[in-house]
Amino acid sequence: MVTTLSVKTGRQGLFEFTSQLDTIVSGSGINNGLCSLLIQHTSASLTIQENADPSAKVDLENWMNRLVQENDPLYTHTLEGEDDMPAHIKAALTSTTLSIPIMNGRLALGTWQGVYCWEHRHHAGHRQIVVHIGS
Repeated sequence: MVTTLSVKTGRQGLFEFTSQLDTIVSGSGINNGLCSLLIQHTSASLTIQENADPSAKVDLENWMNRLVQENDPLYTHTLEGEDDMPAHIKAALTSTTLSIPIMNGRLALGTWQGVYCWEHRHHAGHRQIVVHIGS
């Protein structure tokens, strides 16, 4: 089964979409298999992170912005705004794909894990994620 889901972002940061993904997995009829994800963008990424304490998200976002800063004089790809090239670098450093096992009809995530779209642009709107579920 292959489908897409849309995650609304609107600003830089981590946006959890675990519940949307759970709905797709439970409706797939697959009891044991694999859920593969691909974000169809080059300036956003996917990650599995803690979903209990919001300060973990804040720390990750702040650390990444310190690591890959805007307005670096080395950037030549600048026509799409000061946040565009840093967004491409952040996506290259993280991941644009994820694979999550399905066990007993559910994502095999740990207790405190959530699936996130990591938006690296300041003003993006919606990000499209391809979801493939197979046994």
